[in-house]
Amino acid sequence: MAMEFEERLRDRDAWSIGDGCSAERVLSLLSTKTVFLIVRECFYGTTRFEDFVTRIGTSAPAVSRALKQLESAQVVARVPYQEPGRRARDEYRLTAAGEDLLPVFLSLMQWGDKYLQGGRPPLSFVETATGRAVRVRVTADPAPETPSTDMEIRLNPAWRHD
Repeated sequence: MAMEFEERLRDRDAWSIGDGCSAERVLSLLSTKTVFLIVRECFYGTTRFEDFVTRIGTSAPAVSRALKQLESAQVVARVPYQEPGRRARDEYRLTAAGEDLLPVFLSLMQWGDKYLQGGRPPLSFVETATGRAVRVRVTADPAPETPSTDMEIRLNPAWRHD
């Protein structure tokens, strides 16, 4: 099972896109587990450096490097905040480019739910207003998008941590 190439691309030895491949560039950006888990945590509402370290369970230097990489790619942006009586600090929030990673994140989760969780995923993603499951599908038809702000994450009651 493979996609068809248009006529001028069928001789695959006659052309190459080299490092111009978009998939390769995305994988370079999301190249470490820490980088990808920071994106996950941003969708889950994590914004503060210390919380990324705690929730991901990795070192502060690894989180710092990953946040710098995501900030440099304009996937996250720093937003200043200050608690009363404390010094000003930065939170990290997804940009529009970061929000556009939602289908990538959900499709990886969906694949893992199906093939790595034995059909018993720990979480489900639903549309907040309707409670309907949110799924990623390849389609030629235009379909309305559901932004992350219109989604709720639920614990799957059938999930059992082994």
